[in-house]
Amino acid sequence: MGQRIHQRYRAVLTGAGGGIGSAIARRLAPQADSLILVGRQPAPLAALRAELGAHVQVVCGDLTSPSTLTAIEQAAQAAGGINLLINNAGISQFHSFATQSPEAIRAMLDTNLLAPMLLTRQLLPLLHQAPSAQVINIGSVFGMLGYPGFAAYGASKAGLKGFSQALRRELSDTSIEVRHFAPRATRTAINSSAVNAMNSALGTAEDSPETVAAAFAEFLAGTAWQSTMGRKESFFVLVNRLLPSLPDDAIRKQLSVIRQYLPK
Repeated sequence: MGQRIHQRYRAVLTGAGGGIGSAIARRLAPQADSLILVGRQPAPLAALRAELGAHVQVVCGDLTSPSTLTAIEQAAQAAGGINLLINNAGISQFHSFATQSPEAIRAMLDTNLLAPMLLTRQLLPLLHQAPSAQVINIGSVFGMLGYPGFAAYGASKAGLKGFSQALRRELSDTSIEVRHFAPRATRTAINSSAVNAMNSALGTAEDSPETVAAAFAEFLAGTAWQSTMGRKESFFVLVNRLLPSLPDDAIRKQLSVIRQYLPK
């Protein structure tokens, strides 16, 4: 993977109050002339702003609300524009799909897929004004490797990957790059106690938010359009694309363990 010429960023980061988001914010802040942190909870955003410096601004709101998208655009304009949008915000629910509530399904699709699409659309005019700009969508291994208990979540992240690829091609003759970064299992508050127990029982490899942020920083500095964390996970994603019956069989053997922890 090639390396980029070092540049300073004017960035918007969503989901900044969460584990991965706050770790990315700490990594990104020294490289940023302006950094707009977006999240739903004011306290962690305020703490990050106090920690990271005066060039950091905060927009607190729900990304599924048009007023929040407008507030982000106004903050970006006030900061002198942007050249980096990181769509990191996301929610998850580990649940049997047959009994998962329609409200939970809609919330995941709205937050994980529709909100980053609409925010990207809102900020495209500002991104076009930069000599070079990037949109980086934070996906998930489960968006490329379907897994029991994560049907709706996986669908939302698979949609985000498809959006990333299509928009990348649509904007390939402009100064805007669209890229996709997919962490594997990460130790954050997004995981329920059932997910943590299942991961432990299955021996699932997990990363810390700081490990994810370090890998993201390396990805940001490189030129690849997409990256998946974990050698084993990357291998299974490739096999799933070429020979999906093999992951089918491997995951079927895990079902008895998964169902011990799967909320019904």
